[in-house]
Amino acid sequence: MSDKRPLVGIIMGSQSDWATMRHSKETLDKLMITNETLVVSAHRTPSRLTKYATGAKKNGLKVIIAGAGMAAALPGATAAITPIPVLGVPMEGKVMGGLDSILSMVQMPAGIPVGTLAVGRSGAINAAIMAASILALSDPTISRNLEKFRANQTASVIETPQN
Repeated sequence: MSDKRPLVGIIMGSQSDWATMRHSKETLDKLMITNETLVVSAHRTPSRLTKYATGAKKNGLKVIIAGAGMAAALPGATAAITPIPVLGVPMEGKVMGGLDSILSMVQMPAGIPVGTLAVGRSGAINAAIMAASILALSDPTISRNLEKFRANQTASVIETPQN
């Protein structure tokens, strides 16, 4: 994967978000989709965010997955700067369990969409699968990998409970 430019950027508001966002990376890696990770805070590193988001398309990114908690500004701020799809992953929080984050992401003004997923690990995994689905529309290899991934997922579900 190191010889190709990343197709998906995974950004997060702080190092503490990595415990959740690593699931996006692991899922993209299983799907053999090149990706990159970066800590970018909408509030503490706005210049880093601006540089990353304005250069995303030129640098070959097709989708950005942005994880954030509390005010959850990162996905929305990113979507305001870049024309490529932004998928938001709300972090579980101590105050409202992530409800505050999810509400911040889904309440974007018209014209600045963020595709918001579930809170936490499930959202991080589903964001990667959603990114793969977007990429699969124009990439037959990713489409085949995604179909195989989903078939394996289905096959792994047991039919009868075991003790």
